[in-house]
Amino acid sequence: MSGRILLGGVGATLTPMSVRGDPPSHRPVALVTASFRGAGLERLGEVCQVELDSWLDHSPIRIWDGEKLAERVDDLGATVLVCEADFVQGEVLDRPLRLIGSTRGDPSNVDVATATARGIPVLHTPGRNADAVAEMTVALLLAVTRRVLPADRDVRQLAVFRDGTLPYQRYRAWQIAGRTVGLIGLGAVGRATRWRLTGLGMRVISFDPYSADATHATLETLLADADVISMHAAPTAETMGMMGAEQFAAMRPGAVYLNAARAGLHDTEALADALLAGHLSGAGLDHFDGEQLPAGHRLLAMDQVVLTPHIGGATYDTEVIHSQMIADDVARVLRGDRPLHCINPEVLP
Repeated sequence: MSGRILLGGVGATLTPMSVRGDPPSHRPVALVTASFRGAGLERLGEVCQVELDSWLDHSPIRIWDGEKLAERVDDLGATVLVCEADFVQGEVLDRPLRLIGSTRGDPSNVDVATATARGIPVLHTPGRNADAVAEMTVALLLAVTRRVLPADRDVRQLAVFRDGTLPYQRYRAWQIAGRTVGLIGLGAVGRATRWRLTGLGMRVISFDPYSADATHATLETLLADADVISMHAAPTAETMGMMGAEQFAAMRPGAVYLNAARAGLHDTEALADALLAGHLSGAGLDHFDGEQLPAGHRLLAMDQVVLTPHIGGATYDTEVIHSQMIADDVARVLRGDRPLHCINPEVLP
């Protein structure tokens, strides 16, 4: 039961029994298994009877399938379902749901085709973590270029003066101010990254065939013009694998590669080859296929590479933002207005 909160309105906290035992309310029951907090949670409580049972409040981690979600929906009589990691598919889509909310930019955890066939609107939260991922990109850039992690290790291992050298000798680096960074993709994260790097004194260029703001018409010219390449493209059939051996070879000697988006956008082995050959001076990665690298992978032994386990969007602010976006759109639909962020608007009246 840990992590479960029931809200009958702003500030109201009820037990599961009191919700089921109370006379029927004009407000629908919402089962929320996503992380939900802040003003959005209060707003949702104004228009729905809310049961909050966040997947992130469970240890070991809990992810439900469509059958388990259907059981919970039946138990509560819920007609609004909001999930982040649970799989909204199969049996739960046979329930009389009025709305589904996915607290993701891409609601890939929802069987949108079946929901559409059932006439169920699917809400989502594009750009919810743009600032968080942009901050992670800056963190990776500074950690790679200033070699923060190996320097930290020297201090912890009492090896500041190892091999008769000074850290000033070992860790000299070029400042990022005055350098050129090339952004691949100018969506919400790319734009949020752009102004941050501009503020750090970098010259920011970009490639995005779908943005009129992009500075470069081709990926090849971008790669040749940048000291740092930062990947922010959406993972689609068109973009997956777009950075391979040929593209890494086209980057400037000594350049840095960053990817706080998805690992599938680049060829990891080709990247490792370029780093081992010394053509690239470093890399910062926040995602891997299968969420982690296999034991013994070459990147794990490289001091010039910073690796983080898909935590770019892991901020409480991200949860506040997606909660507000979903709650506002649920309120819109329930009062007969069109939501701002619906992946299948063709089901709307």
